[in-house]
Amino acid sequence: MTEQIYSTDAYARTMDGAVVRTDTDDNRVLLDRTVFYPGGGGQPHDVGALWIGDDRLSVVRVTADRDGVWHWLEEDVPGVGTDVRGELDWDRRYRMMRTHTAMHAMCGVIWRRYQVPVTGGNMDAGEGRLDFELPDWNSEDKPGVEAELNAELENRLPVEVSFLPREEADQDPSLIRTKINLLPSDLREVRVIDIVGLDRQADGGTHVDSTGEVGTISLATVKSKGRGFRRFRFTLDE
Repeated sequence: MTEQIYSTDAYARTMDGAVVRTDTDDNRVLLDRTVFYPGGGGQPHDVGALWIGDDRLSVVRVTADRDGVWHWLEEDVPGVGTDVRGELDWDRRYRMMRTHTAMHAMCGVIWRRYQVPVTGGNMDAGEGRLDFELPDWNSEDKPGVEAELNAELENRLPVEVSFLPREEADQDPSLIRTKINLLPSDLREVRVIDIVGLDRQADGGTHVDSTGEVGTISLATVKSKGRGFRRFRFTLDE
């Protein structure tokens, strides 16, 4: 398995590693350790570069499977045993971290107001969407939700990461903020993101250390998706 540095240190921008497996048909390499997030939970994968000395190999896609984290390259893949230095596109990653944390904060605000779980979501750097089952939504609530969310971001709430054994996590249904439990059945350790006092849930993505780093958001639209479902779209204010 690949050591997943991003899981415990989201601010790590670079790392030293080695190629442990290659797939020349797909032009990808498996590394023994990485800072590259492979995507999941609505957060896209990272991009960046692997360096071999002064030679730069562009990382254009990252995925994970049972073997570890694969890095897809534009250039020819290096051989097994090659030492590499990984480097993220940090500006993009940091905006992802801010956006993902804003999504969790929105989950907390919506849960506190309406006690409804998330039914879907997606994001890109600087913008995101979350879907909720809200049959009684009143459009006049939109400014209040936006104001409450921005107030929580301004409160600079700490964002903490912890890990729980699967058996312990299964005893706490509040960790699942989606309508359907999406945790893989073979997952033995559950990563938990806690925006202290606002939102605590199982999640594998990358986040900032404080809601104060998010800045403010604009709740662009809240649209009906049929049968009582509402889609919230927001952007980060730059």
